[in-house]
Amino acid sequence: QESFFQDIDLLQKHGINVADIKKLKSVGICTVKGIQMTTRKALCNIKGLSEAKVEKIKEAAGKMLSVGFQTAFEYSAKRKHVFHITTGSQEFKLRSIHNFLLSWKTQLSHTLCVTAQLPGEDGYSGGKVIFIDTEHTFRPDRLRDIADRFNVDHDAVLDNVLYARAYTSEHQMELLDFVAAKFHEEGGVFKLLIIDSIMALFRVDFSGRGELAERQQKLAQMLSRLQKISEEYNVAVFITNQMTADPGAGMTFQADPKKPIGGHILAHASTTRISLRKGRGEMRIAKIFDSPDMPENEATFAISGGGVTDAKE
Repeated sequence: QESFFQDIDLLQKHGINVADIKKLKSVGICTVKGIQMTTRKALCNIKGLSEAKVEKIKEAAGKMLSVGFQTAFEYSAKRKHVFHITTGSQEFKLRSIHNFLLSWKTQLSHTLCVTAQLPGEDGYSGGKVIFIDTEHTFRPDRLRDIADRFNVDHDAVLDNVLYARAYTSEHQMELLDFVAAKFHEEGGVFKLLIIDSIMALFRVDFSGRGELAERQQKLAQMLSRLQKISEEYNVAVFITNQMTADPGAGMTFQADPKKPIGGHILAHASTTRISLRKGRGEMRIAKIFDSPDMPENEATFAISGGGVTDAKE
């Protein structure tokens, strides 16, 4: 039976000495993938590991791991090995799976994976999609449900979506190198790049005000890269983000005391920004609050088995 992971001792074959491997194990990094899931900064904080050693370890791990991208169809086959543990209640199992399914922003991301492939207005022929998942919320089976709604072939839809899971903000940036290479290799074939969500890993990798400046600098570099890739290859970029409570909102009597994370850097880098909120009953409300060519406006929508759809009053 194939092992689920690659033991970190295998790094010895790539020139990493036993003493350094022991240091990694001492902080709980026992697999090759564990190195990919850890930032260079965190590895440098391990006693006895210099920047040069960390770079060598990262390079060795990179040789042993695939670039990280696979089609949604391939990922779907892997997800068949996911096992389910019963709660003891059939009713609870069904309800919890339905309710847990996906957040609104992720539902919209999944819907766009399918609709971007469909022919549209002004001669748009549809195209392939790349999906970078930072929160482990991508579900290929969701694409099948949405494909049914639009009467398109499941396997074709899943084959046209390239998927990668990003584990750190560094890894997220590295994946963009592959994205750019893929857009060049298959010029004009890809139409949409989705990152769900842009800030999740930055919040984990940089904590507190002491690291805020560095976080914003790294974020600015990533957003600049995204803008250039988008313009260079004429591909749309859809990024999602989270909201957070604004401690200063109470002082200004704002109607909604929440604000998107990422600050001004993220706000200025985005062309059109849309906020999502709950409406009455099953209705959801999307509001354009920043766009160079569209006025502020609101639209209602609903989440159905077939993805994002028109709301029924």
